[in-house]
Amino acid sequence: MKSMMKTKRQDAGFTLMELLLVIVIMAILAAIAIPGFSGWLPDYRLRQAARALYSNLQRAKMNAIKSNSEWRVYFDSNVNPGRYFLCSGPGANGAWDSPAAVGLGGDDDVDMTLSLSDYDGVNFGNGNALTNIDGETFGAVIDFDTGNPSIKNITNFTSRGTVNLNGYVYISNPKGSVFAVGTPSPAGVVIIRKYNGSDWV
Repeated sequence: MKSMMKTKRQDAGFTLMELLLVIVIMAILAAIAIPGFSGWLPDYRLRQAARALYSNLQRAKMNAIKSNSEWRVYFDSNVNPGRYFLCSGPGANGAWDSPAAVGLGGDDDVDMTLSLSDYDGVNFGNGNALTNIDGETFGAVIDFDTGNPSIKNITNFTSRGTVNLNGYVYISNPKGSVFAVGTPSPAGVVIIRKYNGSDWV
């Protein structure tokens, strides 16, 4: 009886050959999967950054309505990669200018700071898109109609959820993929679009 139990115990487990075969199969599968995964990852990060930007514009809009006051979103492309700020007020000087972190002498009240560096490889840019969402040749990748051609890096939401500064911001990755997120009309509706190689969808 003892010898039978001993034999059964010795039969359990894997041989060295079986273990090596499993390791070889896993290595082959990894070699096939890694290039596909690394090709997919930049677009995944860009999509996440675009969705976060969309959500944060919606957040600024909802907070403007809730607080019954204007909120602004300030885009800073002077750092690489870029960043943006959700601002809840004009600061102590009473004038909307810019967040203090930008270094332009402003003191807008910052509710949230978001950096595109959180999405490796994503930055403000038009990628492979030849035209902007309005079908025009690209000018600025942060393009909000402020009435002043030298100021295109902000959008705002009024206490009713509408906008006075409508337009788009474009973000892209090293593969050339690009998303547009913005407020196309005074109604304050926030949209997100992706360039599919020939058109914005």
